[in-house]
Amino acid sequence: MRITGYAYPWDVLDDPGFVRRAVELGVEEVAVALAYHSARAATPHSPHGTSVLARHAALYRPVREEAWREAALRPAAPDWVRGPDSGGEALRLLADSGLGTAAWLVLTHNSLLGNAHPDCTVTNCFGEHYPWALCPAEPRVRAYAATLTAESLRGTRPDTVVLEACGPLGAVHQHQHEKTDAVWSPAVQRLLSVCCCPSCARGWSAAGLDPREVRARLRAETHRLLHDEDLTTEADALPEELRRLLLTTRRSATDRFRQAVLEAVPAGVRCVLHASPDPWATGALPGLTPAAAEDVDAVVAPAWVPGAESVRTAARARALLPERVALGSYVTAVAPAPVPAGHLPGLARAGAGELHLYHLGLAGPARLPDLRAACEAARKAGAGGGE
Repeated sequence: MRITGYAYPWDVLDDPGFVRRAVELGVEEVAVALAYHSARAATPHSPHGTSVLARHAALYRPVREEAWREAALRPAAPDWVRGPDSGGEALRLLADSGLGTAAWLVLTHNSLLGNAHPDCTVTNCFGEHYPWALCPAEPRVRAYAATLTAESLRGTRPDTVVLEACGPLGAVHQHQHEKTDAVWSPAVQRLLSVCCCPSCARGWSAAGLDPREVRARLRAETHRLLHDEDLTTEADALPEELRRLLLTTRRSATDRFRQAVLEAVPAGVRCVLHASPDPWATGALPGLTPAAAEDVDAVVAPAWVPGAESVRTAARARALLPERVALGSYVTAVAPAPVPAGHLPGLARAGAGELHLYHLGLAGPARLPDLRAACEAARKAGAGGGE
């Protein structure tokens, strides 16, 4: 299995042992966050401190006035890193060390812009804005993402571009101190993640729907499900035709958004898309659309929780992809429990040909055995080894 490890610019630049560890692990490629959301990131290997506080979403490449002067939405520059091009410096250092490089771009997850431009955000059927979630159906968001991609890649030549949040985010994405955990059933989460903003409503109208009626139906069904005593409920009672049209218009907007982003990627750069085989999924790995497989070289599906469900997810994703498109599994080494030895062979048997390993910077010395075990298991699985 091909191994891609993920990292932040400061992981690469501030830790003198980063490259050595990546090489020793057998990582073929390092994906560096060039456009990323707000975070407080642990830095267990850094000699300078214990964490980096990225207070807002930022572009870790130069924010050039000439590129953004006419833009309705523009990214912010980070003041918590050295210099205006920490992302580019990290890519160059890795390339000079002989490692493959990937530009890791988070596209629609931006609370700074969402708070400043609520009319560009995902809006639920109750009229509530999700400031962390820029809506991919909004033309200003598409233009922002395309320019963000072009500017992220300007002046550098990564082997790969990795697209995260290349589609809609929804109701349950983490927001500060989250207090909605275990409150909503899967069905409620899905309905509250249907965007009802003006751009999405125009898509409904074009499909022959009355946006006011759609919002009213969504509100009524959400209220009904909120009074359901079963928090495991996955099914709603929306008419099947309405559910189909809602998904169709969402997919169409996601496809237009992705195509605008990919047009900004230079020819010859490998394109990797984070996505879920669940068509209704929102978030960092939104639902895979039927057209997506024709646009990219690889799809990375979630395998965050080891076990049978992640293996089934990999198998579902593999079945949706043509043979030429590689399947990667997104595995974390910073969960409370280590990655089980049998997790990688099971994913490989389900069709995964790549391990996308999270996270080379967050995983401190105590996690190195987990990283080594995951990489070794991936190599054995790729070579056809057993469990």
